[in-house]
Amino acid sequence: MTVQTRQRKRKWTLAPLALCVPLAFGSTLSVPAVAAEQTPDSVEVRNRATVTKGFEAWRDGTGSPYDLLDENADWTIVGASLVARTYTGREDFLSNVIRPFGARMASRFVPEIRNLYADGDTVIVHFDAEGTARDGQPYRNSYAWFLTLRNDRIIKATAFFDSIAFNDFWQRVTPTQ
Repeated sequence: MTVQTRQRKRKWTLAPLALCVPLAFGSTLSVPAVAAEQTPDSVEVRNRATVTKGFEAWRDGTGSPYDLLDENADWTIVGASLVARTYTGREDFLSNVIRPFGARMASRFVPEIRNLYADGDTVIVHFDAEGTARDGQPYRNSYAWFLTLRNDRIIKATAFFDSIAFNDFWQRVTPTQ
């Protein structure tokens, strides 16, 4: 290796350090100002925290992610379950799925998050949940929810789950009135 090659390598090796020196001694870099709420990272962090808080409330019995539903939210259940379709509006979904579901349960249906991902305005939650149905049998299922949020409210959801387990539960257990 020639002296000239070694000098070139040394310049490249030390170059990253030259960028750090002004920062270490109190100088600032000129970076265009961007409002925190407009950066993708902050939207993702906020949405992730909002959904996590909703799931923690559900797990603890103090609320649920459904509390985050916008009044005009669309909730789509994908697949061949007895409730698969798109529900238009919060009340349509709650009255046709969530309340009848709860009326079939003898104990709380408790979620446990496996993974939670955020990308822009979308949060994906992969979770398991279980509880005891009114007939004394356990009901367990695994879910993947794709939630689109705006201003800390769910405005659109797409849900995937085991339709066979759900249909068995839905047909087997009579809801309370």
